[in-house]
Amino acid sequence: MTQDLTAPRAARPSHDPELRAAARHIGRRRFLTATGAAAAVAFAVGVPGAGTAAAAELDTARLTDDPFTLGVASGDPHPDSVLLWTRLAPAPYQADGGLPARRVTVEWEIALDARFRSVVRRGRADAHPEFHHTVHVEVGGLAPGRLYHYRFRAGRFVSPAGRTRTAPAPRSRAGALTFGIVSCQRYDQGYYTAYRHLAQEDLDVVLHLGDYLYEYAVNDVAGARAYPAGTLPSGLFGHETVTLEDYRLRYALYKSDPDLRAAHAAHPFVVTWDDHETENNYAGDTPENSVPPEEFLLRRAAAYRAYWENMPLRRPQLPEGADLKLYRRLHWGRLAQFDVLDTRQYRSNQAYGDGWQYPGPESENPARTLTGAAQERWLLDGWRRSDAVWNVVPQQVTFSQRLDRPTPPAKVSMDSWDGYPASRERVLAGAQAAGVENLMVLTGDVHVHYGFDIKRDFSDPGSKTVGTEIVTTSVTSGGNGSEKPANWGDLTAANPHMRFYNGLRGYTTVTLGRERARADFKTVPHVTTQGAPLTTAASFVTEAGEPGLKPA
Repeated sequence: MTQDLTAPRAARPSHDPELRAAARHIGRRRFLTATGAAAAVAFAVGVPGAGTAAAAELDTARLTDDPFTLGVASGDPHPDSVLLWTRLAPAPYQADGGLPARRVTVEWEIALDARFRSVVRRGRADAHPEFHHTVHVEVGGLAPGRLYHYRFRAGRFVSPAGRTRTAPAPRSRAGALTFGIVSCQRYDQGYYTAYRHLAQEDLDVVLHLGDYLYEYAVNDVAGARAYPAGTLPSGLFGHETVTLEDYRLRYALYKSDPDLRAAHAAHPFVVTWDDHETENNYAGDTPENSVPPEEFLLRRAAAYRAYWENMPLRRPQLPEGADLKLYRRLHWGRLAQFDVLDTRQYRSNQAYGDGWQYPGPESENPARTLTGAAQERWLLDGWRRSDAVWNVVPQQVTFSQRLDRPTPPAKVSMDSWDGYPASRERVLAGAQAAGVENLMVLTGDVHVHYGFDIKRDFSDPGSKTVGTEIVTTSVTSGGNGSEKPANWGDLTAANPHMRFYNGLRGYTTVTLGRERARADFKTVPHVTTQGAPLTTAASFVTEAGEPGLKPA
């Protein structure tokens, strides 16, 4: 089902000159429209349509090396279908992945058993060079609420097998759902030990809440991983990602990690991005640093395209130039509705120059938005129509108020919902108007575990609790971390609605039932060396109809 949007780029570090010129000519406003973006960032090739091919076909008998070096993945489970992903890359650290600019026919099959004796669906898909030989297959006609096994074949090579599952039937009374939550996996700040443990969990799905990739340079020893000389190609990753080739190669580096591949093979993922998949703390079309707008939007287009190529995303998430509609809704029977947000692409620029600042008229301007008007309407409309027991919002940045000190004046993070309080108020008012009783917000970004009671009015500690926020720590970002970071005392004293705070690395699992939800915050003691054991640092429950976290 892949379609083409770009062609090979010029030599690093610059974008193709004709693309830069086109973006400048079209201008910032028109560039952000679908037609303008597609015209400016078409990367000089046509779009392979259904049943057509932009490149000649490669005879798979000519493949001499394993093309499945980056593993397999699945995502966005529906009641009758799943999305299967792989990428062909015999030489993943080469710009072309070790393949010529020809399309490759890939066979796939999905079975009821791990030995593939009961195959229920099989077919073929084209891996187009225009999409870096990635494959996105939407397999329909499946039974709801079933576990499946899948694999790919190219020539004589067979991929690792993966496990996935479908969601329950749309109106079914699903009894339970267990999912994992992960975020922030900077490659050069530690090993993915948490993913090795996550792969062994009994989960229905994993939610990735952003910072799957970091744009920063990775040195030849992979930073804290301290690889022996020669493990990574010298100098290949030693610069910040800017171009399409840069982002593609960085995904290859990340996906070469065996623990990350194991987690993807074990569970279907539902993904959303934060900032580092493109650039630190960008806001909409505003970059972190002062560069011409058309230059940043070219970078954003490259980052978004590489993200779609490398994530298990469906056809509606196919990028159009500098834009990609990532927010979407998934259901788990009548037990849970998941409203997956994008709080990066449509937001107003951070107030007061970003960072931790004192709130004031600029940050409190009612016109400011974190989600954009269209996404906000979509969220509130979805709540009004929801009949789910749990309304779950996977998103990126801390939703609940975080004051940095217990005595005023206190600062707040301008990159989080605290920097957009009017936007948060509209969301909370919308949840109240829709009669949402069991609101659960899921968050990443901050490299620590938090558990929050969501207050209707955070300025009043006695205000009604209207939901729960589960913030998962990073997989590696920030290095080893500590159980009680330096600001632990100030934050816990300043924010009485904060029920838990832990600064080690790890992930979180959540089990939703019809009567209660349970969150288990899991940690590893170190990530700069391998083999760390897993500990459940704390567990909490929240009762259906009675929001608020209680120790389990």
